[in-house]
Order: sequence, then C-alpha cells, then structure tokens
Amino acid sequence: MPQTTRRAALAGLALLSAASARAAPPERPVRLVLGFPPGSGPDVVARLLADGQKETVPSGVVVDNRPGAAGAIAAQEVARTAAPDGTTLLLGEVGQLAMAPSTYARLPYDPARDFAPIAEVAAIDFAFVVPAGVPARDLPAYLAWATAQPGLFLGTFGAGTPGHFGAAMLAAGSGLKAEAVHFRSTGDAMTAILNNNVQGMFGSVALVAPHVQAGRLRALAITGPTRSPLLPEVPTMAELGQPALSFHSWFGLVAPRATPEPVQAALESATLRALAAPGLRARMQEAGFRVSGQGRTAFATLIRDETARWAEVVRATGFRAIE
Repeated sequence: MPQTTRRAALAGLALLSAASARAAPPERPVRLVLGFPPGSGPDVVARLLADGQKETVPSGVVVDNRPGAAGAIAAQEVARTAAPDGTTLLLGEVGQLAMAPSTYARLPYDPARDFAPIAEVAAIDFAFVVPAGVPARDLPAYLAWATAQPGLFLGTFGAGTPGHFGAAMLAAGSGLKAEAVHFRSTGDAMTAILNNNVQGMFGSVALVAPHVQAGRLRALAITGPTRSPLLPEVPTMAELGQPALSFHSWFGLVAPRATPEPVQAALESATLRALAAPGLRARMQEAGFRVSGQGRTAFATLIRDETARWAEVVRATGFRAIE
C-alpha cells in the first residue's frame, strides 16, 4: 500500500473510532426528570423505561420526580439548567410539549426552541367513564340523559390537560351545559366520580379499568384509535361517530437543545433498543400503555403536529390561557 494511502486509511480509522466513542451512551448515570409524582402515569413509564435500559445504558438511569405547575417546573429545569451532555433528560408528555404553548400566557420554556427530541416512548388512551349510578348504558343514551340535567359536572385531572379539553369538546359538540371541575390530583378526581360528585370524566384506561371491571364505574367510549385490551367491549369514539374526540396522551424523551448530535443519536439508539425488547414491551402493555418506539425525526414531527392540533382545540374551546 502506498504511504499516502496507508496514512489516509489510518486517519479514517481514527475518525471512525472517535465517532464511535462520541456516540456511546454517557458514562455517568442518566437522570430522567419528570414533572409528575410517584405513581402517576408518567412515573410508571419512566420507571419501566429506566429498568429496561439497564443493558442499553450501562451507567444506569435514575428517575427524578419534580412535580408541580403541570410539569412546567421539571421542563424548565431541563431546558434552562441541565448540562447538554446527555446525562439529564426530560420524560415529557403531551401537556408539557404540545399543549403548554397554547395554555400558558407566559411559559418558562419553549418546547420547540429549548429541547432536542430523542424518542417517543409510549402512549395511553382515555376512557370516558360515568358513575355506576348514572342510568345511561352507552354514549348516545348518556348524552340524551345529560342534556336534560339541570346541573352537570365533568371532572378533570387539572385545567389544560387532555381530559379537560376532551370534556370541553364533548360538551361543545353535544350541546351539553356542563361545568368542568378541575382537581389537583388523580386521587381527588377518582374519589369525586366514585362518589357521584361529578357525572363524567376522561381518565386514562389503566387508571379507570379496575373500577370499571369492579362495577363501580361504567366506561362508555375509548379515545384511542382501537379498542383497549383492558376494556375490549368498550367502543372507540370514532366507532360512535365522534372522531373529533379521538386523542391520547403520549410520553417521550427530550434533551437540552445544545446536546451534541452524536450524543443525541446514542441516546436515541439506546432508547429504541430498550423499547424493542419483548419484556419491556409486555410490561408497558400490562400497565395499559402502547409502546411507540419512534426515533428523533418521527418524534419531532409528532410534537410539531400535536402542537398545531391542540392550539386549534384550545382556541375552539375558548379556554383562557393560564398565567
């Protein structure tokens, strides 16, 4: 081999070796920040993912719950103070990454400007449930019954959440005169509907399914694209002629925007490999989640499209932006 060719080959191997080293997952544990408390849906996703990444991220993944302000506190921390080196990520959800720009008048972070999408992890559908004492057995009967009520209360897990906008869209599309009651926690909301203090609510399928199966609640419709394995007898909103009420909550990893591209690629690869493992997929599904496993490009498109969609919903419902 000529000397110049040999030098070029050695230089190429050196570059490849350096690129491989840069693309490796971080050598220090990855801190996975989320804006919701232990036991919540995002927390379940985070802990299942952290456990599933033991092999793809040898340094380990540590879940760090930073609840408050509908997830804005955690998102602001990762956007503003986290080092862009791949060791701190946010497990964001649809509210923080797609709804917040329309529901907050002043948001302490910009999802489009401050974050680099890594991977969509999972999604979860909602069920519209009513107390067992409500006489309606299906959605058309419920809408007829609810229209005749002098006072109707629909519970939500908080203002500006998917369940809140689902309730607003249901009321607007059906002519219901319903008042939304926003609860501070999922526990408070579940207590209210189980005690018949509210007459309807969109709750995650995983959360409400045990109560439906025990006969304490009745599920009238699923918001997802297909029926849920947890409630296979319950039709989807689309099946019932309500396609506008097809929505779900999704969860995904984002890094600080300045994180180097090779580090982003390594984190994407490690996450997708973990999500492809049958064991993790089965545990996610048993917990009521649909595994997404979409990479950076597809996740960026999802965030963009969902931001536009929910902006239209917020405007249509007349929701006043949160200060």
